[in-house]
Amino acid sequence: KVIWTLLVTILGYASSLPVGDDSICTAEELAKYSITFTGKWSQTAFPKQYPLYRPPAQWSSMLGVTHSSDYSMWKKNEYASNGVRDFAEKGEAWVLMKEIEEAGEKIQSVHGIFSAPAISSGTGQTSTELEAHSRHPLVSFVVRIVPSPDWFVGIDSLNLCEGDHWIEEVSVDLFPYDAGTDSGFTFSSPNFATIPQDTVTEITCSSPSHPANSFYYPKLKILPPIAQVTMVKLKKNQLGLSAPYLNLPAKSNEIIDTVSETPLDCEVSQWSSWGLCRGLCRKTGTKLRTRFVLLQPANNGMPCPNLDEETGCEPENCV
Repeated sequence: KVIWTLLVTILGYASSLPVGDDSICTAEELAKYSITFTGKWSQTAFPKQYPLYRPPAQWSSMLGVTHSSDYSMWKKNEYASNGVRDFAEKGEAWVLMKEIEEAGEKIQSVHGIFSAPAISSGTGQTSTELEAHSRHPLVSFVVRIVPSPDWFVGIDSLNLCEGDHWIEEVSVDLFPYDAGTDSGFTFSSPNFATIPQDTVTEITCSSPSHPANSFYYPKLKILPPIAQVTMVKLKKNQLGLSAPYLNLPAKSNEIIDTVSETPLDCEVSQWSSWGLCRGLCRKTGTKLRTRFVLLQPANNGMPCPNLDEETGCEPENCV
């Protein structure tokens, strides 16, 4: 009877543990981190259709969570939840917050929620703090790209624990993702729902493979990072003394390291039809066709070619 009771107790405890790699974390129970988000969305690094006004390039507030492997805020190649959809499309966090709270209540998979202020330009920093638990050592967050149809950057389930210790510092380059809920190609595309909904996909310099895509740079191998996040473990003597990280006002127009210069070639339209032939009767005349610039070059990209072309012709309807 004693053995049976002990076995039931052990199995009951084991069933309450989160499933996955995070279950083997044997570090001290709690760890506190500062988390700093750095926007690198500059006109030099991303010159194509860079939003300058109505609204200019900027970042939403950060919404994140520390959790176990039983919970997932978002995941590449899977469908976004209603909360992630609302956040990626409109920056509205209410539904996503409710989803996180419900996951925490039902399966105890969430340890804490954290947020950081928005950044009013494409470049700048925002910071806050987060607390991880040995049974909830994973970090996930989302930050909306503004303006955009449903694009965001973020991290999915980054493990801050390595066996018997917490990672001291980690930095991750961030690249844009499409939530799969809106079909716009450009930063300023009007709302056009994707029906049926698509999965979350990474946006690259060649995917979606469409010249209208704001991130389409076919001559690049990979996009430069559009943002970066850094998490630094706070020492025990810092706990409770690091208030400047909490609700720290976002700092705009800061570039921490060397800015990538992405060359952008000029793009022009197709030629128009040839115009009327002009000239004197019984002599060679000229006719003209034109084209216009679709995209101005930037960062030493290929310059624009001639926008008009002339050729010889025989005038018609001469008297």
